[in-house]
Amino acid sequence: MQNLKIAILQADLVWQNEEQNRRNFSEKIHQINGQVDLIVLPEMFTTGFSMHPQKIGDTMHGETVAWMRKTASEKNAAIAGSVIIFENNNFYNRFLFVHPSGEINFYNKRHLFTLAGEDKVYKSGKEKIIVDYKGWKICPLVCYDLRFPVWARNTDDYDLLIYVANWPKIRIAAWDTLLKARAIENMCYTIGVNRVGVDPNNYEYNGHSAAFNCLGEQVAETKENKEETVVFTLDKNHSSEIRNKLGFLNDRDTFEIE
Repeated sequence: MQNLKIAILQADLVWQNEEQNRRNFSEKIHQINGQVDLIVLPEMFTTGFSMHPQKIGDTMHGETVAWMRKTASEKNAAIAGSVIIFENNNFYNRFLFVHPSGEINFYNKRHLFTLAGEDKVYKSGKEKIIVDYKGWKICPLVCYDLRFPVWARNTDDYDLLIYVANWPKIRIAAWDTLLKARAIENMCYTIGVNRVGVDPNNYEYNGHSAAFNCLGEQVAETKENKEETVVFTLDKNHSSEIRNKLGFLNDRDTFEIE
């Protein structure tokens, strides 16, 4: 499948209210016109960026995963976003990629945001994964991972890099710049989905959800400070032609991450 039709949902989040957030996203998802292949939600889309997982952590057998499976089946589209998951006596900020079939791929956020104390309450992930979906190789990452290019480095020849985030307005210039940089250096489509609104910690989020192609050109964007669903189509032939013509990934350095 050379084309992938994607919907990104930039939304305000109800603080630590999983049920209400699921209802809100259900409404937004069912308002998407026509068929899409992939729906991407923000980081911790059922709770906001909370450091109190003991109150709101879910499990892989809980209501949010069941909701994602049901919605993916109904829309015949994959659904992706991160949620708080409790597993093996640890809490994870886990990116879930739920296929229409109900199959789930997941990635545990590696770079925990020490400034907010995320490393004190969540366990860091150790493995980067690549999701195979409709002939596309997709690399899922979460928020603070964006600041660490070595972790995102395209040694797997993936086609699409996805970041989900709760990235505050005060540092939004870094978000804009780094999303574009990741697209250019990895020669891939790069999508970033951020939230809007204000959380109880008085952090303001202004969105700037966007998508870039492998040359760093913006191919989709959202309105600032607005809840918005944006639908767009990515063409894998475009990236393949540019990669083959320029060959920049062939000249990358070789090293290992410890």
